[in-house]
Amino acid sequence: MNIIVNGRNRSIADNCKVDRLIEEMGLSGKRIAVELNKEILPFDQFPDRPLQEGDRVEIVRAIGGGQQDTFQIAGKTYHSRLLVGTGKYRDLEETRQAIAASGAEIVTVAIRRTNIGQNADEPNLLDVISPDEYTILPNTAGCFNVEDALRTCRLARELLDGHTLVKLEVLADQQTLFPDVAATFEAASILVKEGFDVMVYTNDDPIAAKRLEDIGCVAVMPLAAPIGSGLGIRNPYNILTIVENAKVPILVDAGVGTASDAAIAMELGCDGVLMNTAIAEAKHPVLMASAMKKGIEAGREAYLAGRMPRRRFASASSPIDGLFL
Repeated sequence: MNIIVNGRNRSIADNCKVDRLIEEMGLSGKRIAVELNKEILPFDQFPDRPLQEGDRVEIVRAIGGGQQDTFQIAGKTYHSRLLVGTGKYRDLEETRQAIAASGAEIVTVAIRRTNIGQNADEPNLLDVISPDEYTILPNTAGCFNVEDALRTCRLARELLDGHTLVKLEVLADQQTLFPDVAATFEAASILVKEGFDVMVYTNDDPIAAKRLEDIGCVAVMPLAAPIGSGLGIRNPYNILTIVENAKVPILVDAGVGTASDAAIAMELGCDGVLMNTAIAEAKHPVLMASAMKKGIEAGREAYLAGRMPRRRFASASSPIDGLFL
């Protein structure tokens, strides 16, 4: 069923209670206040109060003043720096729960043929991740040539009523799933000329990344390691160079395996991380989604704080002056 949370549509399970909603939003244990249909709901009623179709929920918390840490893609502002995919989950309910636990605002979807004769009542992914709640990012996963990638983006624009934000990937071979960089350049150029806002998957080559920015891509997404490998960031200095030279958002895409990998990407100064397999193939995907959210936040805070310099030798934490000798 559908409710409205803080002014945005949200799909939840039937018979969902307020405490479950709060858990899915990653707010359990936080100091919050809840208003249900314009009436304050006491904290002790959260576990017993079921939500109903069309309910309006406001959840507030105290935050510090000043500018929030946000970033922009194609002119739209986002608070969450974690982007997630929708493949490899056991079912749509697990997909929904994991995405909710991740706190992601941008969700990638693959564009695939419908099966002729399928049951019209079969669940649809867009019923779980409503475009009213999330920014849907159609991707060209599985495309191995320019033509297929272009057709996929054009079909996605039709499917999503003129939606122009797409994730472009043109793959070179089945084994590595590395990008075909030359074909990616060609496809990106065509899509930009056709008015698409292109977020582009590429290798961790600073020269290729800069060229894709110059072509007009709204975000460049270098791989950390091969897609689905979980190997983590293999070339951190390449990623760092890409970040330092960029004037568009840089988001690590592919190869992240656990929360520490995501934190490292953020500590390097990346604007965000996109992942799917690392969450979906975890033993407990919903818990891993929550861990990834925290890893992204911790890495971003560490980057903003500025780490201490690395030193070859020890440096005493306490002064040595005034010791009793």
